[in-house]
Amino acid sequence: MEPEREGTERHPRKVRESRQAPNKLVGAAEAMKAGWDLEESQPEAKCLTSKGRELTRISLVAEGGCCVMDELVKPENKILDYLTSFSGITKKILNPVTTKLKDVQRQLKALLPPDAVLVGHSLDLDLRALKMIHPYVIDTSLLYVREQGRRFKLKFLAKVILGKDIQCPDRLGHDATEDARTILELARYFLKHGPKKIAELNLEALANHQEIQAAGQEPKNTAEVLQHPNTSVLECLDSVGQKLLFLTRETDAGELPSSRNCQTIKCLSNKEVLEQARVEIPLFPFSIVQFSFKAFSPVLTEEMNKRMRIKWTEISTVYAGPFSKNCNLRALKRLFKSFGPVQSMTFVLETRQPHLCIQYEVLEAAQLAIESLDGILVDGICIKVQRPVTELTLDCDTLVNELEGDSENQGSIYLSGVSETFKEQLLQEPRLFLGLEAVILPKDLKSGKQKKYCFLKFKSFGSAQQALNILTGKDWKLKGRHALTPRHLHAWLRGLPPESTRLPGLRVVPPPFEQEALQTLKLDHPKIAAWRWSRKIGKLYNSLCPGTLCLILLPGTKSTHGSLSGLGLMGIKEEEESAGPGLCS
Repeated sequence: MEPEREGTERHPRKVRESRQAPNKLVGAAEAMKAGWDLEESQPEAKCLTSKGRELTRISLVAEGGCCVMDELVKPENKILDYLTSFSGITKKILNPVTTKLKDVQRQLKALLPPDAVLVGHSLDLDLRALKMIHPYVIDTSLLYVREQGRRFKLKFLAKVILGKDIQCPDRLGHDATEDARTILELARYFLKHGPKKIAELNLEALANHQEIQAAGQEPKNTAEVLQHPNTSVLECLDSVGQKLLFLTRETDAGELPSSRNCQTIKCLSNKEVLEQARVEIPLFPFSIVQFSFKAFSPVLTEEMNKRMRIKWTEISTVYAGPFSKNCNLRALKRLFKSFGPVQSMTFVLETRQPHLCIQYEVLEAAQLAIESLDGILVDGICIKVQRPVTELTLDCDTLVNELEGDSENQGSIYLSGVSETFKEQLLQEPRLFLGLEAVILPKDLKSGKQKKYCFLKFKSFGSAQQALNILTGKDWKLKGRHALTPRHLHAWLRGLPPESTRLPGLRVVPPPFEQEALQTLKLDHPKIAAWRWSRKIGKLYNSLCPGTLCLILLPGTKSTHGSLSGLGLMGIKEEEESAGPGLCS
């Protein structure tokens, strides 16, 4: 056994080799067949640290049942919860311990012969926690395989196969050496009787019946549940005897509908909700964690609305130049207007050579101008096209990338230069634009005339990309790109009063009331609190196992301008985001 090296592929290959060498398992007298159990291998028997769940104890039992190693391990990171009721480990027990993970690795390398066969339950988690690999292993969770890749609990297998009761609830924490001996007995039973005997026991049916009994319900027909498309998540969990966890503040808590199989934990504060989440989430297949914040005051809401409008104006504005003093101003105006409707266009004369400041009505036009004109030659001069650099535009590149990847914009494209007859021309070519769902043709609010830009909504990103390639080709002579702004944002922006004009050549400065607000922010200010909680929730997310589905719902608000819709974010924790072994959801 040796510490695992990054990028190694040895572990899976060696497991296959061990299956091809049964003499290692049953014949070699010099090979020590070791029953193996780590506190890490059981989700309910871990110590919670700032990096997730970490190893606190390792037990090794020889083939005859003799315990050859039983060590407490001090985690490297700060301990947040000892989980004493499950692991039996307390602060008093672990305080004097000096053994670290590297010490355990060194002891195991010295203790185990090269041809030792390690037997464990969910052994992959144990070895990952130890950051080690070994060539010959038997994993009882894979010997007694369950449907759909799930695994039976060790306690269940011990009762059904061996008739033994382990991990009893009246005991503080489970006995790791007892678990290790049980694992050895399960391996011997499988080798003696084979998979045919195991199949006759019908372990899956026994496990389902036990889970339903534990939930206090009559057995349900899962197939019937699946046939009804309106079946709720709670009903689906009920059908397989599982529980949903609902963590919330006591002042906001109301019982969930159909909550007989939902465990609700009410906390006194958001901080307690977060702490309970990190402990309880690993014990449930599905969890809802609800945080509660005080509503923003009307004054603060109005301030944030104004700040948003100013930011949108800034990222929809571009500066272009330098130009020669004898440049054709009319030609320049035509060039920049070809990308979309212009709100204002002014010369900046404070610089050595003149520049243009162009404020577009839509963000797509400004982005298209930057992508098309930055670095081109105009009258022999290489011009630069860029946004103003202010505190509100420092993250505009990141914002544009996020908007382009937003699900609401995935199948939409923006086009500039469309004519009054564009809609008719478009409908005459249905074969070229498969999947077209909507044509949005904005009109001027005063004159009622159609503007010279539009948005097209398609069923898929592929259809939108194909249409964009056709429409920006030689035949149509249009300019466009993928959309950046959803329709509801356009409506919100149009419903607000216009911004005050900016003097050309001057640096953009936020209004005085905003500067004062930012300078007088206190530690308990809602914006500061929201920022701090976003960091805390980020830490909770980083402690989740890869593959965990995460949903974040932010409710909308009401103001003098009407109700604003909320926000929903969804993501699946990726494998590469995991901070290392021992993290669990």
